[in-house]
Amino acid sequence: MTEDIQMAYDEAKEGMEKAISHLESELTKIRAGRANPSMLSGVMVEYYGSPTPLQQVANVSTLDARTISIQPWEKSILEEIERAIINANLGLNPQNNGELIMINIPVLTEERRRDLVKKAKAEGENAKVSIRNNRKDANDFIKGLEKDGLSEDMAKDAENSIQDLTNSYTSKVDAVVDAKEEDIMKV
Repeated sequence: MTEDIQMAYDEAKEGMEKAISHLESELTKIRAGRANPSMLSGVMVEYYGSPTPLQQVANVSTLDARTISIQPWEKSILEEIERAIINANLGLNPQNNGELIMINIPVLTEERRRDLVKKAKAEGENAKVSIRNNRKDANDFIKGLEKDGLSEDMAKDAENSIQDLTNSYTSKVDAVVDAKEEDIMKV
């Protein structure tokens, strides 16, 4: 029976880890006013008839805190890259100089910063919901084991350890979101 409890605990922990890593990847897409190559991670470029991630057809780097540089492997796809960035609706304005594409990141207004903080908090809440769902699945599994003969004390201990795990991952979510909020509000 105890290996079943350990399995439920491990599955819950794995699911909570995935929620944290998903949250972190979603938060990198929220720009804090500084240039970051990951801002373009969702951009797909039409390359020989098939959509290809921008990072696979060009070198994306930052020149300074406000400028992203995109150096394509082939100059012939400069216009395709420019079109893909515009179509991605990121609010960015690429400039093509015939050699590479430069993107200047505009300074964020106070209102825009507040909107981005709300978005970050919403992503944090989604992560917490995912964590609570993992807790519920693990607790349901333990209740099933209890019906199959697991002692009440062992079931209660298992539920308490899963609750402790949930609390620790919830505070990790809060820490990640708070750090992002601080990053966004920093001028």
